[in-house]
Amino acid sequence: MLEKYSVGHVAIIPDGNRRWAKAKGEMPWAGHEAGVKAFEHILRKAHELNIYCTSFWGMSRDNMTKRENREVQVLLKIFENVIKKAIESKELAENGVRLSIIGEWREQFPRSLVEIFDRAIETTRSRTRHVLNLMLCYDGKSEMQKAFENARSSQKDFSSPKEFLMTKDLPPVDLVIRTGGEPHLSAGFMMWDTADAQLSFTDKLWPDFTPEDFEAAVEDFKRRERRFGA
Repeated sequence: MLEKYSVGHVAIIPDGNRRWAKAKGEMPWAGHEAGVKAFEHILRKAHELNIYCTSFWGMSRDNMTKRENREVQVLLKIFENVIKKAIESKELAENGVRLSIIGEWREQFPRSLVEIFDRAIETTRSRTRHVLNLMLCYDGKSEMQKAFENARSSQKDFSSPKEFLMTKDLPPVDLVIRTGGEPHLSAGFMMWDTADAQLSFTDKLWPDFTPEDFEAAVEDFKRRERRFGA
């Protein structure tokens, strides 16, 4: 199936919203709002480049529990607006984009927001051309720990812990892009799925990351030789 796509799966760690806002003398949520605009532009470019699955890490579990309440509430409102817009989006429908939302959001987010997310997932369930995967209240180490706990308690035979991951329905990640100038992964980000992924780091803060930057990273990836440990 993935042979008809230019890239199977690109995951993005969009770092730098708060630093972008601070540099401009703004409150942190101004950076988050600018980050949403960047997200929309990059997603459009991903579909133009014929990428099957695009994953965005929108919020870690620590973001939910350790940041001040006012910032968290603004983030939740931003997520609500993004998902409502996705439900009504003709562009996403025409591109056949299925929405996947992965993380501990059901346990952490308000019931009203969970219901909106569920509606978006159900509305887009039958679409098969592209996948938009949002990681919300997500922690890769927690995901892996729960996967092994579920595998241990399972009564069925299984061939891989992948079967018990939140990401079990997603293809392996081919390319991880992290903005913000800090060349590392965080919180075990999709650790099983990124085992063979290529990495791309940029000093640009997320709100300044352009579709042209994204395309350049993808094209650089496509020129690389992938040996998968051989």
